[in-house]
Amino acid sequence: MRLSPKDAALKFINRNFPKCQAAVLAGSVVRGEETETSDLDVVIFDKNFSSSYRESFIEYGWAIEAFVHNLTSYQVFFHSDRDRAIPSLPKMVSEGIVIKDKGIIETIKNEANVLLAHGPEKWSEEIIRIKRYFLTDTLEDYIGCLNREEGIFIANRLAELVSEFVLRTNQHWVGTSKWTFEH
Repeated sequence: MRLSPKDAALKFINRNFPKCQAAVLAGSVVRGEETETSDLDVVIFDKNFSSSYRESFIEYGWAIEAFVHNLTSYQVFFHSDRDRAIPSLPKMVSEGIVIKDKGIIETIKNEANVLLAHGPEKWSEEIIRIKRYFLTDTLEDYIGCLNREEGIFIANRLAELVSEFVLRTNQHWVGTSKWTFEH
């Protein structure tokens, strides 16, 4: 039997991470965008862990992705996400529904919100020149392509490069796969 997302997350946390200081339910289910194949993204904060890790479960009728952090390891991921301009963890924390909190989640959510509002680092002129080169090179490959199948893959790569270029030169976050259009 499939429980509601919130009930499943609460039972999951109580069963698997009962000593955690905080947990949030994130992802498509909190945005009202879930599908039949959606999973539950649960971010756990537990001071008893020496490092972060990710683990997959199937419980309560859901595939559950647990993103487990201690009370400082999440900051490394926040900074890494900012450096690559793909704010996966900050977005999950920011939009996440609090399932458990022993008085720490407000501070962590504030850190995520500040990072998201600041946006990624601005590209240097040198990086812009390099990215332009790759765009032009890929466009020329597409223009000169005589093989339809090859052209499909080149067009896909060109779309990725263009979206990254437009977003990053305007100091916006980027995404990949299904997240490309959201940013």
